[in-house]
Amino acid sequence: MREVLARLLSAVDAGQPVAYSALVETRGSTPQKAGAAMLVFPDGSQTGTLGGGCVEAEVKRQALALLDGGTTELLSFQLDSDYGWDDGLICGGRMQMLVDPIRPGDDITWYRRLQNVVETGAGCTQAVVVDTEKAGLPAGMQLLFDRDGNLLAQRGGAGDLSNVIAALRPLSERPRPYVQGGVSYLPQLTRCRLVIVGAGHVGQAVANLAVDVGFDVEVVDDREEYCSPERLPRVERRIIGPIDDVLPELEITSDTFCIIVTRGHNHDEQALYHLATTDARYVGMIGSKRKIKLIFDDLRRDGIAEEHLARVHAPIGFDIGSQTVPEIAVSIVAELIAYRNLPQLQPENIVRRPLLQKTTD
Repeated sequence: MREVLARLLSAVDAGQPVAYSALVETRGSTPQKAGAAMLVFPDGSQTGTLGGGCVEAEVKRQALALLDGGTTELLSFQLDSDYGWDDGLICGGRMQMLVDPIRPGDDITWYRRLQNVVETGAGCTQAVVVDTEKAGLPAGMQLLFDRDGNLLAQRGGAGDLSNVIAALRPLSERPRPYVQGGVSYLPQLTRCRLVIVGAGHVGQAVANLAVDVGFDVEVVDDREEYCSPERLPRVERRIIGPIDDVLPELEITSDTFCIIVTRGHNHDEQALYHLATTDARYVGMIGSKRKIKLIFDDLRRDGIAEEHLARVHAPIGFDIGSQTVPEIAVSIVAELIAYRNLPQLQPENIVRRPLLQKTTD
């Protein structure tokens, strides 16, 4: 979505027309799920995808026609023999698409505000009217709400929004797209920040994988050669310096996840000393049960309360029989995803095993 919106705004600012299309409702088996978005340009090029195949080709054809003078439309497709995959497979589901043609001079406040919220990672909900009779609002009308349910912008109509607002689901519950009362709700979930203390082999592998699944990643290490753009090109921030200097100055909020994967026992203990008492949503540390016990005993002597240590996930990672660094990274990121996506998840439901002992990086 970030790429789609950036490309849309740059095209409009350059005086180029573009059609924004979004998958707003699915039923049954479909090649793509609600929330997918695609731009279509006058030359037939595109950014993003609605799932490929004949449906995407037909959406593109109709989007190009709308660019010549049409207005916002909703398109429906039944994935039968007419809209199967090119190789003959038939999903059998139903897809409904919004196509919104945008031309130079049009008011694009709605898209600018959407991009601003998506870029900041604050979270929002897009609402699209898909059934006029049920919603009592114009079909194709778009509404944008912030994470607290406040209306930020609307496009393509007006009317009583009380029922739309009443059906909003809290982003804290990380809802999936849903349709209620003739309105499709497309949540853009709040992005979570992941602080990785340690830029060695495990830290690097976790960072790369965590970026792919939507975390804003920051990496802390005292070694410039490890915490470098060459090794960590996609993270939001690389912080180089001693743990005892960096972590006390780092802002840690309730949306922050922290993992400790440094090169040694002492560095792990230093990091946990500073992170265990923060408001972080998740604090985890890699290591054997014996090492974890020793560190916890030291921190108790240093005055860290038991209630803070009880919040620490150690060892981290789901038990998938990890043997290699990439496998360990998968197990760790899987646990992070679970705690991000399933707020009701309780620590006692997690089955863990000690991960491999680390060697010095």
